[in-house]
Amino acid sequence: MPISSRRLRTPILSKIAVGSALVRRLLQKGQRVRVATRTPPEGRGDAGIDHVRCDLADALSLDAAFEGIERAMLITPLSPVETQLGLNAVRAAVAARVRRIVYMTVHALPSAPQVPHFASKTPIVDAIRQSDLAYTLIEPNNFFQNDLAMADSIRRLKIYPQPIGGVGISRVDARDVADAAANALLDSGHEGQAYPLVGPAALTGEAVARIYSERLGHAVRYGGNDLDAWARDAAKTLPGWLRDDLRTMYAHFQHSGLIASDEDLALAPRILGRPPRALAQFVDEVFVPQAA
Repeated sequence: MPISSRRLRTPILSKIAVGSALVRRLLQKGQRVRVATRTPPEGRGDAGIDHVRCDLADALSLDAAFEGIERAMLITPLSPVETQLGLNAVRAAVAARVRRIVYMTVHALPSAPQVPHFASKTPIVDAIRQSDLAYTLIEPNNFFQNDLAMADSIRRLKIYPQPIGGVGISRVDARDVADAAANALLDSGHEGQAYPLVGPAALTGEAVARIYSERLGHAVRYGGNDLDAWARDAAKTLPGWLRDDLRTMYAHFQHSGLIASDEDLALAPRILGRPPRALAQFVDEVFVPQAA
């Protein structure tokens, strides 16, 4: 059962891509899935899916969402109260005697405690580890799917605007994160494990722009590292707390990167059962069809 709250739709958040891909994968594996969100769709929905209303701030809705569930995927939203929302879900899972929980956190979580949406996940991870739940931690890097919200800039303005810097981050496909979560939910042997979900290459802003240029057949240039300019533009669409959070994250990327270690690169295929997808594959299979 994937259980999550409603996500903010911003140019940098692609958690919804993980949730929807996970549901598809579980259905393909013959599972019946309960999807718990703040705003479930009206009507009967798709075959094999039970939609229920769930607010991570509402204990009663959490109890109802977890009732009768044996295995759960927890995706917490970026929020000023993310920690409390996640702790609420963990408590509800324990009370419901859930057999296994998979939690999506962040790659190299301890490396950037100054980034609010990194730090907010640490108490949730600690609570899961200290509980009696069988658990697996899925730790994704920056999603390729974030770029879908930048499609107009990439295609029309020919600029890649995400200011990830020149050190490198091991970006990953959200479909790989979903596949890893499905395997962790359904297969034995992943209990008590933490899996970095990383792509095969550490990508700089210039490298990402170059790959888009090659795959799209027109020049795409990197928009640069000016975080003041990024923040002014982001202020048009993002709440102040989220703009500041993401600016801190980008500053960390520009200074230190978020590069997978050799051990990380070995662990990702272990949970996937195959190598992770490269950015060029994402551009061909997802970005071009959705951005057209």
